[in-house]
Amino acid sequence: MKDILSEIIAHKRIEIERQKQAVSLSQLQEQVATMIQEDTTTITTGAGHRRSMKGALAASSSGIIAEFKRRSPSKGWIKETAQADCIPPEYEAAGASALSILTDEKFFGGSLRDIRTARPLVNIPILRKDFIIDEYQLLQARIVGADSVLLIASCLTPDECHALTAQAHELGLEVLLEVHSSAELSYINKDTDMVGVNNRNLGSFVTDVENSIRIAEELKHAVTGINFDTPPLLVSESGISQPETIRRLRSAGFRGFLIGETFMRTEHPGDTLRNFIQQ
Repeated sequence: MKDILSEIIAHKRIEIERQKQAVSLSQLQEQVATMIQEDTTTITTGAGHRRSMKGALAASSSGIIAEFKRRSPSKGWIKETAQADCIPPEYEAAGASALSILTDEKFFGGSLRDIRTARPLVNIPILRKDFIIDEYQLLQARIVGADSVLLIASCLTPDECHALTAQAHELGLEVLLEVHSSAELSYINKDTDMVGVNNRNLGSFVTDVENSIRIAEELKHAVTGINFDTPPLLVSESGISQPETIRRLRSAGFRGFLIGETFMRTEHPGDTLRNFIQQ
């Protein structure tokens, strides 16, 4: 079966190099330094979260991270004309705890503009969901107004993941570390904010929500063995379409639930989310 993830990462490396030719790494660093100086909420440490996704999920009764997503590599267009100035505010009004916004253009039909558009319209945390492999992308996330970023274990070595986590924290960004199997639990360290179990195989893009249930106990043991200031919050990602599934996942220890297609495939994603939470 074709490995979609390898194709995505190969293209991502080319994409980032092209972006660096247009706007250099040092230019982005200077821009972020100016922003941090002007932002009194992060000026003391550089790591103060203006909107904590971890905190928002921990305090929420639903824990839903509603995703803004136009297409997927395996299923094609989901909602090609979706507007970032409409759906994210509707998600917030319907009760979402946080937002996930896809910024990959080639495979998911998104862009950084979607976060820049949504940011002034919502008050809940925004996750930049992309295939992040370079500091350059963290700087971009900070500039457009993201509060957290996704780091995917299968895209990185443990050392790369730890380095990017540290760089994200320096920028005031929280990190959602995504794992897919128990073999990737070694990526978790004392600085990990949140751990997400992806129920979608990133090689084949086949989804199985039981993946979170299978890994849950091993995940809790892995977290127990690390000296955290505060333990990471556990998130289940993808394949969730029924409220009953969330009840099962919550009993297994998860407090965040990332849901995209279940809402985006409907005519009014915000209304679908509202009904889902009511159930």
